Amino acid sequence: MYLVESASKKGWRQRSKTIATHSITHRDQQPRLIMTLGDPSGIGPEVVLKALSNPAFEQKADISVIGDRTHLQTTYRQLKATDPNLRLRHPDTLTFIDIEVPEAITDGLELGVGNSSSGEIGFRSLQSAIALTTQGNFDGIVTAPIAKSAWIAAGHRYPGQTELLAEMSGTVKFGMLFVAKSPHNGWAMRTLLATTHIPLNQVSIALTSTLMTQKLELFVECLQTDFGISAPKIAIPGLNPHSGEQGQLGTEEKDWLIDWMAQQQQRFPQIQLDGPVPPDTLWVEPGLAWQSKAADSRSAHDGYLALYHDQGLIPVKLLAFDLAVNTTIGLPFVRTSPDHGTAFNIAGKGIARSQSTEAALNLAIELTSQRLAQTVSAPTPAVVG
Repeated sequence: MYLVESASKKGWRQRSKTIATHSITHRDQQPRLIMTLGDPSGIGPEVVLKALSNPAFEQKADISVIGDRTHLQTTYRQLKATDPNLRLRHPDTLTFIDIEVPEAITDGLELGVGNSSSGEIGFRSLQSAIALTTQGNFDGIVTAPIAKSAWIAAGHRYPGQTELLAEMSGTVKFGMLFVAKSPHNGWAMRTLLATTHIPLNQVSIALTSTLMTQKLELFVECLQTDFGISAPKIAIPGLNPHSGEQGQLGTEEKDWLIDWMAQQQQRFPQIQLDGPVPPDTLWVEPGLAWQSKAADSRSAHDGYLALYHDQGLIPVKLLAFDLAVNTTIGLPFVRTSPDHGTAFNIAGKGIARSQSTEAALNLAIELTSQRLAQTVSAPTPAVVG
């Protein structure tokens, strides 16, 4: 059972719903989003309350929050005690889905400390959010950060939230895309990772033409469908320094990557595929586009397909640490998340920045609105009889 609480002008309306019968209908085709609090002992609850203190979000979407309500209230009181002037959304004014967790687990929660209790609550919150979304109750999920170590301590061995999202939604092909919009000109930097959370010495083994084909297909579909770019320009770096320098500094480019790119360009004649670009110069272009005037950013690529985690995320975090959003592509629903961790060391101090969470909300609203518009405008199939 889940306790669903909705704020209204006349007071509180409380009702119990099972996960199978919980349903929220569309209102004027507004996106329906569910936000998780992530690891309750981290900064997730704080950045969610800070982000939702802006009423503009709920003017654009129906937003529900899921997690442990008692701990959220405790966190709110502690934050206000730290600084009464903090702009925070009061938990009692949220549309909230309270997950049921045994006291033996909640008793182990300690703000700023990731452990099996916080890992279990964070895991159950996401698990419930996915179940509700796959049943059609929500159009997208915005996830606050979790700690993988806390999940493991609770007995849940997943590399991250992305893998649980894919497993529960029955998704085989998926990708980790990072999106950030420049505050200078609105240009969007989109970086997809070919490989994600694996050791660096395993990258060249995991990086195959089959994997790259899957990621490129996802990327092209995402750029065309979710971002409305019919003929995207995509840049791909090399794996080795100077893209291998004709095999002198590594052979992956010469052995298969160059030929693979030529084959993919033939498969996708509508796109522009550039590379393999030397990895140390690939990010000069987006760096200039990020800071330039609007007219100067148009020559930049629409997407960058990085070959491994740090190759893509060091430039993303350098340019847009507080603005980047992690979105999982390939899922049957939208999922976005702020591009930072649980920051246990500052949890409860009131100093966590919510810009990335706000960006994640904005992107989720943008992408779900785009999908809803496509659904509404799609022609009705002809009835043959």
